[in-house]
Amino acid sequence: MKTSRPDPASLHLWRPYTQMKTTPAALPVTSAEGVRLHLADGRTLIDGISSWWTVCHGYRHPHIIEAVKDQLDRVPHVMLGGLTHDPAERLAARLAALAPGDLNHVFFCESGSVSVEIAMKMAIQYWINQGIHGRTRFVAFRGGYHGDTIATMSVCDPDEGMHSLFAGSLPHQIIADLPVDAGSRARFEALLDAQAGEIAGVMTEPLVQGAGGMKFHSPETLQAMREACDARGLPLIFDEIMTGFGRLGTLFAAGKAGVTPDIMTVSKALTGGTLPLAAAIASKQIFNAFWSDQASAALMHGPTYMGNPAACAAANASLDLFEREPRLQQVAAIERAFARLLPAARDIPGVVDVRWQGAIGVIEMAGLPDLDSLKAGFVESGIWVRPFNNIIYLMPPFVIGDSDLEILINTCLGVTRRWAGRHFAGL
Repeated sequence: MKTSRPDPASLHLWRPYTQMKTTPAALPVTSAEGVRLHLADGRTLIDGISSWWTVCHGYRHPHIIEAVKDQLDRVPHVMLGGLTHDPAERLAARLAALAPGDLNHVFFCESGSVSVEIAMKMAIQYWINQGIHGRTRFVAFRGGYHGDTIATMSVCDPDEGMHSLFAGSLPHQIIADLPVDAGSRARFEALLDAQAGEIAGVMTEPLVQGAGGMKFHSPETLQAMREACDARGLPLIFDEIMTGFGRLGTLFAAGKAGVTPDIMTVSKALTGGTLPLAAAIASKQIFNAFWSDQASAALMHGPTYMGNPAACAAANASLDLFEREPRLQQVAAIERAFARLLPAARDIPGVVDVRWQGAIGVIEMAGLPDLDSLKAGFVESGIWVRPFNNIIYLMPPFVIGDSDLEILINTCLGVTRRWAGRHFAGL
């Protein structure tokens, strides 16, 4: 039976990470609440990935919705150039109080990728403002992912398939192995010394490398980075876009590791999954390098919608919920459920590893052949899970109840087992 192909002229919406010619049609969502997505055809799915890791409080939490509505009735948007407003001022102060160490200076933007680019500009100009030139490259790590814009692609793993096409067009960064043991730590420090005059800073995702494969590393790895950077006066940048706001069981991964970076980027769950907002949060030392009577020393960056009042209102309401409701305890409960139920995946054919941390559960496969049928199997069974590369993972909203969480995990295991039985039966 011949399968009809869509007419390209009719595809006005260009979807993310999608080969538009061959990928099945997207599922229309008509409403959402709590942990459920309601589809146009009447089906309901339990959301297992929190809409790309953002919806920590569940969909349409009334406190966030009311805060946004109230702000829209007063000031939907105003530029931060020469003007200011209470939601941004209050959010910056709250983030400064919650961030580790002396990360006290908050620069807003609209997306996580842009916040990483801002952090990179801060680090480069930090040296320039001290009269030191030539430090324009970053040390980043294999397995890492920091975004899809040009500069952020350059600090991702260069062998990561999503960005390898652009290798010849990107700034040339220094990609190292994570310093996970004595040998790799020695190589990391030798690299920092060998290229000392070029390096503007070191960038990593703390404790979990997310889109690069949900790979975990230890607090000791981050401590090794901090010690190496301190010894050489290098800024250390933590990309907490995925790990920030409770995903690993503490508000920030930096706090869980006991390591304070010089710049930290946040986004995703910052607004509880309602409106786009991100920030680069800098230490006193970084900020002071820009504090000058010279206009040329200023950070010349200014996204049009930076500090959008409605988005800041959503973020302030989200922080209220972390204060008022037991979010971190809920993450701990999710982690216990993963520890109890996920090990059953280890006897599924094709499974390479099973791991979990906080509200992240991971099944690593030898590969994901016939990925469309796996995705369809999840949907047909009533859950929304979006595997990538060789990873099947769960990152549900923190508010998921015990019953829904068991359904999500057990359904994921059942669908994966049936699918793997077709593709890895000989293993």
